[in-house]
Amino acid sequence: MASIRLLCLFNGKASGWSKTLARTGCRNFCSSPSKLQSMSAWVIDQYGSSGVLRHTEEITVPTINFAHEVMIKVSAASLNPLDLNMRGGYGSTLLNLRRDPLSVMNSFSEFPLILGRDLSGVVVDCGSGVTHFAAGDELLKAWGAHVTVTCSQNAEGLVRGLGADEVVDYTAGDVGEQLEVMERFDVILDNVGGDTEEWAMRLLKPWSGAKYVTLVSPLLLNTDSMGLLDGTFHAGVTLHNKAFQNITSNGVFYRWAFYTPDGPTLDDVSRLVDAGKILPVVEAQFPFTQVPQAFQKLEQGHARGKTVVKVAEDDGCIETAESEQEVQETAQQN
Repeated sequence: MASIRLLCLFNGKASGWSKTLARTGCRNFCSSPSKLQSMSAWVIDQYGSSGVLRHTEEITVPTINFAHEVMIKVSAASLNPLDLNMRGGYGSTLLNLRRDPLSVMNSFSEFPLILGRDLSGVVVDCGSGVTHFAAGDELLKAWGAHVTVTCSQNAEGLVRGLGADEVVDYTAGDVGEQLEVMERFDVILDNVGGDTEEWAMRLLKPWSGAKYVTLVSPLLLNTDSMGLLDGTFHAGVTLHNKAFQNITSNGVFYRWAFYTPDGPTLDDVSRLVDAGKILPVVEAQFPFTQVPQAFQKLEQGHARGKTVVKVAEDDGCIETAESEQEVQETAQQN
């Protein structure tokens, strides 16, 4: 049986609520980590650029308030392009609703707000309804797909090392024309957005159950600019129309995708990492005191791996992989 053909679309500078840029401090310490009075964190008091980041040691340690919640002592966190947009207020309407479902009825303020989404740490407390966790405790290629990736020429070695079968250099000419000469794909994962879908849809195999999945949807932008109800309605109409048009014209499924925490899936990923089928790539590491520099590194784009912030102090301070000067030199090279 032929393997699934997957196309991953990337460009050099992508458009990425967990309270991950925080750590428990040593003040008011007691024997149980869940009973710490306060912790240090990087917060923002308004949306904006890196200048809005503020370090504080006066953040109250969160508590378990609902049966489905899990408390994690964070060891490290990574920054994503989405975190840059969220620092500027992207998606605040829907995210505030998720933080507090009653926010539409009152004068809820999300500030001071702790940014960050990805984390690594240890579960220290769980709600009564949590069964998958207990206190203490690139994927399609790993599943056998044939993967084609678009990237710049100087990233080709990296993506091939991660398992890409074919690489298309988007700086070498019209990427759509380069892909047109290839065999049609079963799945397209679009990380670029914009007008990409206008030409990407025709790269899929017609009437075969092929899927186009984009990570760049107008949902959050619509709710931010139009409000919760109007924004959600317009986004829903857009999705319905595009999905209907593509399934009726060429039998292709059109989908929007959103990141969401999933414990069992992360377990599967962990097993694939342990088996050597997925290679985690860390491009730069920063100590907790240099969160603004980590954001600066991310803002430069052209990422070649994760930007990681070391949060826990248990193993002592780590050296930053890139000083501020090195970050600036990297920007000039790119």
